[in-house]
Amino acid sequence: MNIDFVEQSLRDGQQSLWGMRLRAYEAAGALPYLTNAGYRTIDLTGAGMFTVLLREYGDDPWATLDFLVAGLRGNELRSGLRTLSCVGFAPTPQVIMDLWVQTLVKHGATSFWLYDCLYDMDLMKHMVQVVNDAGGQPVPAIMYGLTDVHDDAYFADRAAQMASWNGVESVYLEDAAGVLKPERARTLLPAVREATGTTPLELHCHNTTNLAQHNYIVGVESGFSRLHTASRPMANGPSLPSTEAMVAIIEHMGHTHGLDTSTFGPVAEHFEQVARDAGRATGVPAEYDPRMYDHQLPGGMTGTLINQLERHGMGHRFPEVLEAIPQVRVDLGSPIMATPFSQFVGVQTVLNIVTGDPYSMVSDEVIHYVLGHYGPVPAPVAPNVLDKILSSPRAEQLKNWERPDPTLAEIRSKFAPGISDEELLIRFMMSDEEVDAMLAKGPLRVDRRRSTNNIVESVIDLLDDPGTSKSFSVSTPHFSVSTSRSAR
Repeated sequence: MNIDFVEQSLRDGQQSLWGMRLRAYEAAGALPYLTNAGYRTIDLTGAGMFTVLLREYGDDPWATLDFLVAGLRGNELRSGLRTLSCVGFAPTPQVIMDLWVQTLVKHGATSFWLYDCLYDMDLMKHMVQVVNDAGGQPVPAIMYGLTDVHDDAYFADRAAQMASWNGVESVYLEDAAGVLKPERARTLLPAVREATGTTPLELHCHNTTNLAQHNYIVGVESGFSRLHTASRPMANGPSLPSTEAMVAIIEHMGHTHGLDTSTFGPVAEHFEQVARDAGRATGVPAEYDPRMYDHQLPGGMTGTLINQLERHGMGHRFPEVLEAIPQVRVDLGSPIMATPFSQFVGVQTVLNIVTGDPYSMVSDEVIHYVLGHYGPVPAPVAPNVLDKILSSPRAEQLKNWERPDPTLAEIRSKFAPGISDEELLIRFMMSDEEVDAMLAKGPLRVDRRRSTNNIVESVIDLLDDPGTSKSFSVSTPHFSVSTSRSAR
């Protein structure tokens, strides 16, 4: 069998390891090698990356996307999309969802993996049609979770439905939390293969427990022909298996692939250099930790949760949160632990611990969830928990809530006339202040200048910013440097 690879260094690899903070100039050096490497698809972006780039750095996310697309011409480029929202966790108006897909396709991201962890199949089928209508390629996803509700038959039935939809060329199975064991893979993956006929199948497993490559072996043996991997520095731990390791495994199994292995070294060297320059960690194989199967926290959310706890002086309580998460997950009907439901469970666990009175304080998102506003709840919410949540005044206010359904003209009327679709979308996603600051910053930095000294990089950025002072000097007992901006 010929095995195709979906490249994840630029999207899920850096999302899992670097919190989506890869900037255009940091990706630049890898693009010529990735372009010609022979990947079936290169996963590239999503709404979360747009938010981080703009909010953290003031980088124009559309300009970033255009730069990456231009550097990867000739490849199928992918974006991720939840079926109900592209902005935060709240349901997004359908017209914004439609415009988001249409605009991404216009910019060159033509493949979309679509996921809904509550498996609202009517909504997912609708979004498949939205992608089709926009000229994109829909790739609906089976999101795996380790619960008493989601057995092999459940997943296989949903996969069969997805494979039957018009325009679906492949179906995708993801283990976001890294909790799929090879023993379960040996029953689940053949069941999905049988249910989907001849439709190509993709496998995307995070290596949180260092078992993902074993699941990939089972997947290939079961007939999955597309594997998601990342360059070694961007792989492993909360990320995915490395391309280097999986190619060696595939070759040893006697299968073929179309990758140019001479590109692996330059891409890895590039990301290692980026990590050194930015002070970021590269991926390392995870030690096996059986507690992972209890809390099922996705890798990306684990780092975020620790950071949030530390910000509030609660970092030392992280083990307590991990211990309490399994019960909260069951209390809330055993949702699959992927965005946004892993966040709902994690935040509710923290609130339960902080207040000392479980479910006395509940977020609006959890109220919407138990009311079914995000889709069908997998299993009944624990009766005592449901009663406590629904007895709150806020639940009474939200019980008749309906997803906003404004027209695009109504949304446009709230913004300056004549703005582009691109600007409308980012202003809808973020604040005017953040977007205004981005626009005032000037052109996106895409050059590949580097220094082994982060201070030098900071000085260069300072001088390159037209809004700062016109001269700069620094001295130590051993040297001094003085610079000034020339007239332009």
